[in-house]
Amino acid sequence: MNAGDRVRVERADQTYEGVLLPSTTPDHLVVKLDGGYNVGIDREDAAVDVLASDVYEIEEGDSDESSEVEFDEDLPTVSLISTGGTIASTVDYRTGAVTAQFDAEDVLRAVPDLAGLANYRGRVVANILSENMTPDVWRDLAEAVREEIAAGADGVVVMHGTDTMQFTASALSFMLDTPVPVVFTGSQRSADRPSSDNVMNAVCAVEAAKGDAAEVMVCMHESGSDDACALHRGTRVRKNHTSRRDAFETVGAKPLGRVDYETREVSFRRDYRERGEAELSLAPDLDPDVELLKFTPGMDPAYLDVAEGKSGLVIEGTGLGHVHTDLVSRIEELVAGVDERSSSARRTESDGGTTVVMTSQCLEGRVCDRVYDTGRDLLDAGVVEAGDTLPGTAKVKLMWALENAADPETTMSEPLSGELTERSVPWERAG
Repeated sequence: MNAGDRVRVERADQTYEGVLLPSTTPDHLVVKLDGGYNVGIDREDAAVDVLASDVYEIEEGDSDESSEVEFDEDLPTVSLISTGGTIASTVDYRTGAVTAQFDAEDVLRAVPDLAGLANYRGRVVANILSENMTPDVWRDLAEAVREEIAAGADGVVVMHGTDTMQFTASALSFMLDTPVPVVFTGSQRSADRPSSDNVMNAVCAVEAAKGDAAEVMVCMHESGSDDACALHRGTRVRKNHTSRRDAFETVGAKPLGRVDYETREVSFRRDYRERGEAELSLAPDLDPDVELLKFTPGMDPAYLDVAEGKSGLVIEGTGLGHVHTDLVSRIEELVAGVDERSSSARRTESDGGTTVVMTSQCLEGRVCDRVYDTGRDLLDAGVVEAGDTLPGTAKVKLMWALENAADPETTMSEPLSGELTERSVPWERAG
C-alpha cells in the first residue's frame, strides 16, 4: 500500500474510498475522497483494501533547503521563497490543525498551474506560522531575497502566513532597494479545502513578479470570487478580516494594481517604481527594542512603563493622535530619558531617551497634533507625528530608522517607501 493507490478504508461502521495521500504522522491514513475533501483516519482498527495501485503519482518532498526545476531559456526566472504559513501548509491529522509543512518545491507540486509561467528556483528561509515571525527572520529573508536577485532572478515571490504578512512586507520595503518585483502572497484557506485561495494567489503573484513594478507588494484576492488579485504596496496594506479570501486592503487608497486571473494581465492604477530603476542594495540592521501600544480610555499610565529604557515607542492614539492628558507627563519623561518617580533621576541607555511616535487608531486619515490642546502638549513633550503611516508599519519603520537614519525623528515624518503620503485625499471605497 503506497501513496497514490486507490483504497477503500473501513473503520467504526464507516467506509471511505479515495486516493491514499502521504501522511504527516505514522499513526494516520490520509485519504482524498472523490468529493475533493481529505480525511484523516486512525490506522488502528482500520481495514484497508487496495483497489488499484499507482492511480496517481505522488512524490514525497525532500528535506533540502533549496531546489531547482529544469530551466527554459525563453522564460523569466522567478525565485520562490518559503517562510511557511497556510499557503505552504498541510493538515496534521494527529490534531486536525493546519501546520506549516511544505518547502518551496512542494508548492510547485501542489500548484501545477504555475508550470510554464516561469523558471523557478525554490528556497526555504523558515518553516513557521506567521505569528512566530521575528525581526531575525526578517533579516534572513531580506538577505535571501537580495541573494536571489543578485543571482539573476527576474522577480521574487515570498510565500508567507497572512496574519503578520503586512509587518514583513513593511520590513523588506525599508530594508531592500530592489530592481525587480518582490511579491508577498499567502492563502487564507489551506490547500486541502475546496475553497482554498492558494492556487490563484500563487499564480497571480508569479505574474506580478514577472511585471514591471519593482516594489515590495502583497498579492491576495481582490474579492471573494476567483477573478482577480489585488496588488498592495507593502507599507500601506492591512489584513482587515480574519478569514475572508479578500481580507487584505490598501488603507486610504485603492490598491496599487491588480492581476486578472483569466487573462493574466497585470495593470496598475498609480505610479510605481519601474523595473531596473533602483540599484540592488540592502540595509538589514534593525533595532528590535521598539514597542507598539494602543491607547484606550481609562488606561493606567503604568502601561507606559513597557517603554522604560526602550529605544522607541509607537502609540496608537485616538483620532488626530491623542491620549489622556494624564499620560503626557509620563511620555515626556520617556522622551527625556528621565524617570521622575524614582528617588534619583536616571537616564535610559539610549542617547536622548525613548523616541515616541504618534499614529492613529483610525483606519484612514493622518495624525495632526496641532489642532487641540492635548496634541500641542504632546508635541511639546517631544512626540513625533507619523502622518498617515499605519501603526504596524510605523513600528517597523522606527526599528529601521533607529539603526540606519542619521536623524530617526525626522525620518519618521518623511516618506521612504510609500508608507507616508504627502497629504490625505478623500477617495471612494470600492464596492
